[in-house]
Order: sequence, then C-alpha cells, then structure tokens
Amino acid sequence: MSSPCGPEHAPAGDVGAALMMTDSRLKAIYDGRSQTDAEQQALTDQFAVSLGPHGVDDLLDGACTLIYMFMQWLRMAYEDHGKDVIEYVVPNLVATMRMMPKSVRPEAIPTMAGLLVAAGTGLSPSLWRKQYGDWTMDEMNPLEATAFLLAEHINRLTDDREFATRMITEALTRADEAWPAPGGS
Repeated sequence: MSSPCGPEHAPAGDVGAALMMTDSRLKAIYDGRSQTDAEQQALTDQFAVSLGPHGVDDLLDGACTLIYMFMQWLRMAYEDHGKDVIEYVVPNLVATMRMMPKSVRPEAIPTMAGLLVAAGTGLSPSLWRKQYGDWTMDEMNPLEATAFLLAEHINRLTDDREFATRMITEALTRADEAWPAPGGS
C-alpha cells in the first residue's frame, strides 16, 4: 500500500547544493579543521541568503533526499549482512548527535531520529517532517549534521573518504542522462 509520505510524492529539492555543503563539511573534518572557520561560515551563510526563500526550501528538500539516499544505501548494505539499518545506524547517530550540543540541540534529536527511521523504512524524510509543521531554525544545523554523519558513516564502512559523495554524484549523473534535454527528443 502506498503512503502519502512515499518518496514518489516528495520533491527531490536541490540535491547538488545539499551535497556540496555535506562534502565541504566532510573535507574540513578530514583535513583536521574540526571547527568551521569564520571565512567558511560566512561563505555558507552568504550562500544560504542568496538562495532566497524557495531556494532554502529546495536545499532542505535536497538534504532530506540525501538522507533518504544514504539510508537506502545503508539499508541494503546492512541487509546484505543480515542486519537491520534502524538497529545499527539510528542509535549510533543519536549518540553522536548527543555529543554535539553546540550544533545539535537536544530537543532536535528526536526529530532527526524520526527522519532516519522514516528514510530507513522507505518514507520520504521531507514529507514525514512536513506532517508536523514547518522546519524551525533550531532544526537547520541538526539536519545538516544528520546528512554529514550519514555520509561519514558510509565513508567509514567503505574505507573511502569520498564514497558517499561519489555515490550521490554518480546517481545524479545517471538521472540527468535519463532525462532528455529541454527541446530534445
């Protein structure tokens, strides 16, 4: 039975922009810059402002699409080993978020856990979240952290610091190739 929160009903959003932000954070951590420097934060803030209100919504939907894609990959990887993605990923990410009180406020953690469970069970995180109202400012950093932590988890599992980014980039490339160009046949 189809759910109104199924991914086929969800906007994909700006997956490229969401991936760029996630990849930027991954590279900063891998390069040993655990804190975002002021210049990088200013560029990120300027980028977010340049998007405008519809662009921000697209970025949020894009981040949710990333979370969905990462959780689907993880679900398949864990199932190949007879394990449940919810059991092995959600507690790990929740525990990590609890250790990040400056970036992830405790009251946002249940929402992020719900997004992970929604994505892990085949539902759109974006549509699942919309059931409970609009995104809040307090959920922006936790959403970004959730996408980042999933990407980093995938990179650790594969022992490849660029695997998660490459996987999404390849999926986007395949999707672009499947759609004809405007005015084309």
